[in-house]
Amino acid sequence: MSELPKLHIAVLMGGWANERPVSLMSGNGIADALEERGHRVTRIDMDRSVAARIADAAPDVVFNALHGVPGEDGTVQGMLDLMGVPYTHSGLATSVIAIDKELTKQALVPAGIPMPGGRIVASEELHTSDPLPRPFVLKPVNEGSSVGVAIVTDDSDYGNPIRRDAAGPWQEFEHLLAEPFIRGREMTTAVIDGPDGPRALTVTELVPKSGFYDFDAKYTDGMTDHICPADLPENITKLCLDYAVKAHQVLGCKGTSRTDYRWDDEQGEAGLFVLETNTQPGMTPLSLVPEQAKYCGMDYGDLVEAIVAEALRTHSAQPAEKGSAHGDS
Repeated sequence: MSELPKLHIAVLMGGWANERPVSLMSGNGIADALEERGHRVTRIDMDRSVAARIADAAPDVVFNALHGVPGEDGTVQGMLDLMGVPYTHSGLATSVIAIDKELTKQALVPAGIPMPGGRIVASEELHTSDPLPRPFVLKPVNEGSSVGVAIVTDDSDYGNPIRRDAAGPWQEFEHLLAEPFIRGREMTTAVIDGPDGPRALTVTELVPKSGFYDFDAKYTDGMTDHICPADLPENITKLCLDYAVKAHQVLGCKGTSRTDYRWDDEQGEAGLFVLETNTQPGMTPLSLVPEQAKYCGMDYGDLVEAIVAEALRTHSAQPAEKGSAHGDS
């Protein structure tokens, strides 16, 4: 990777989504790494005045370290597009599609990427009948980090149908995605863009020490074992890498993405399913993209600079618009 010139980089983090604490950890880690590389960094904790604060800072590029709404759903991307400010990770259209699990299926399944079936269900319906045979999974349509995910089994205490007073995502979200539960192993693959296009790094298997790979298991040290690289048959590893790159390309991701899987190892290749593609993966000390990058010989600072470099390449490749904040961008 060619060395970046010294830049003024605004790191956008925090916000008010459920994933705020994770975003702050990611953002501060990114900012520290950039400062260590000699860049000037402005740290911005997302609030309603964010456009004015970015305009006042006038950075060369924004590193978008937000997770969830409104930093990952196209809202911030649209704002930065209007301002003419280069930013990391995926653009507006990709962000709108990828954060919505149903829209993601509509994009990826026709491209030959296997995903679980299922349907959108109104939360109220769960109090009268099950949407699918048990076991099944319920998840919010547009949340990340396994926020609000529940696995409903025959021996769960949710009731059949689910009681109105039972704790679960049906209390917080008006609509949920119901999918059949896929037994087996949880895995993930990171993809990083570069001058020669996107490349998949490796496959990590995630083995939670209790329960499933939920928010706490993802971000609490010691709660999940990361097996990197995963001990898999060669054909399954290749499929994971291929699906990750294809999902990245079909969705139009930029910078980096991470594709998550479930694999029923009793079913061979037919048991591998993509769950989702994350357009702004975490960059905390426990995050999977930095871990995979390190395995492939790229340290944290190199990874952060590679994402910034891709943002500048992407922005410079777009035609300039008259009257934009950066007319020659």
